[in-house]
Amino acid sequence: MTSLELGPVLRHVGTTTATIWVETSERCTVEVLGASAPTFQVCGQHYALVVVDGLEPGTVRPYEVRLDGELVWPIEGTSTPPSYLRTRRERTDEPETGRLRFVFGSCRYPPTDDPELEASLGIDALDAFATRLMDEVTAADDPATVLPDALCLLGDQVYADEITPRTERWIRANRDPDAEDGPGLEIANYGEYAHLYSESWTDRELRWLLSTVPTAMIFDDHDVRDDWNTSQTWREQMAAKPWWPQRIRAGLASYWVYQHLGNLDPESRDADPLYRKVLEADGDVFAMLADFAARADAEVGEPTGVRWSYRWDLGRTRLLMVDSRCARVLNAENRLMINDHSFAWIEENASSPDEEVDHLLLGSSIPWLMPPAVSHVQSLDEWAASRGSKLAETVRQAVDLEHWPAFRASFDRLADLVRGVASGPSAPATVCVLSGDVHHSYAAEARYPSPTRSRVYQLTCSPVRNGVPWFMEYVFALGWWRGLTNALGRVARAAGIGDLPLSWSTIGGPWFGNAVSTLEVSGRDARVRVERSGSRGGLEAVAELPLT
Repeated sequence: MTSLELGPVLRHVGTTTATIWVETSERCTVEVLGASAPTFQVCGQHYALVVVDGLEPGTVRPYEVRLDGELVWPIEGTSTPPSYLRTRRERTDEPETGRLRFVFGSCRYPPTDDPELEASLGIDALDAFATRLMDEVTAADDPATVLPDALCLLGDQVYADEITPRTERWIRANRDPDAEDGPGLEIANYGEYAHLYSESWTDRELRWLLSTVPTAMIFDDHDVRDDWNTSQTWREQMAAKPWWPQRIRAGLASYWVYQHLGNLDPESRDADPLYRKVLEADGDVFAMLADFAARADAEVGEPTGVRWSYRWDLGRTRLLMVDSRCARVLNAENRLMINDHSFAWIEENASSPDEEVDHLLLGSSIPWLMPPAVSHVQSLDEWAASRGSKLAETVRQAVDLEHWPAFRASFDRLADLVRGVASGPSAPATVCVLSGDVHHSYAAEARYPSPTRSRVYQLTCSPVRNGVPWFMEYVFALGWWRGLTNALGRVARAAGIGDLPLSWSTIGGPWFGNAVSTLEVSGRDARVRVERSGSRGGLEAVAELPLT
């Protein structure tokens, strides 16, 4: 009998449609609520995306998954609540009164079977959130009153370069990690990436959460490798490794299958020539995915390229999820976080005069507004590295000086974009940049020299489950110190680096520890809640901050 290997994962949801992603053990037809889709095959793994259409806007209904007619979800004997499809409400021309909740975070190291490692990593905040939500759904008369509207996973969904002891044993049973010219105990190929996703997405609590809350995803460096696309020097160093071409192709191909496809609305996905070829193929399609991945990687450094960024509209709130890893330009003439082709798309979609929004959310795996002193350090390091300083390049890679301020031209362009949106006649109530990556959480408010109509925020939540060296807590806390910030600002001006186009200060944090955040909007009101996993399980609120 064909089995359900992974999923269901509820992905893009519209007013009348919902996309469900699954991985199965064999080729089959997947059925959900009367809709069906055949699987496609990649390196012996089988996948399908089922689009359920004709749903009523703003409704919630439970669903099951069948493979060739056999019921496989919910799994018999499990004690989880039903999985639900919740469609979006139709957009109105007036500010909405209904509540929307966006849960977000990044950097989730998977469950392990190593007690010492488990103790060091702490309690998984997303698992704790899922456990609480299961209880709330079970107790609710109407699940719609407690279900979030979206889960935004902002990078490092898997760790291809920092594997668990269990995965190490699995790799050693399948290949020799000590082989010369190999990646060692890092992920080598597509099959090993499939193992990573299985390890990360099969624990009971998270599996149910992903089956029930529409999930938007974007990659960060550990989905491929630490410091991915930090600089042209980094790319040249990796290109010299004989195992790297296979690794990058596997990483991007698996991201396309496991994460990217479900980010797209059905119309955009059906218009994708590669997706059409995959569905039409009779047999394994890894070769065509590997060719696509090689092209996507080769286009880093070019002014155009594959666009991984995408847009979700939830009523009058807009989410633009931004690729800040694979859209970079790293050639000798330019150093950009996002190429012109992709940035133009972001600018076009951030402000649509014919579609006013109450809140604009920009999802970027890496923060735009860092602690101000850290921001100056990153810009100074970029300046020195561009003048041939090998020390600056070494420091850049050693301590991850690769965030928006380390791409100063792109930092300023994003600042201009946000100012334009926030100052226009149809300005939203808030513009919020949602980020992760830096293994601590904080909320900062931005201020421009000329007042804006919108409130502008950087909301950072990381990690969901991981750690940070103890000394980095002091570094990040020191980064908000005004005296150090002013001193480094003077150094930057002396080096000829232009003044920052805006200022910002923390309104909450920094907080350390495993965390998950919830941005809640109601009409033009907004607030953010930050919760950390407690030492005895569950979540403990550390802040609830009004944003309007």
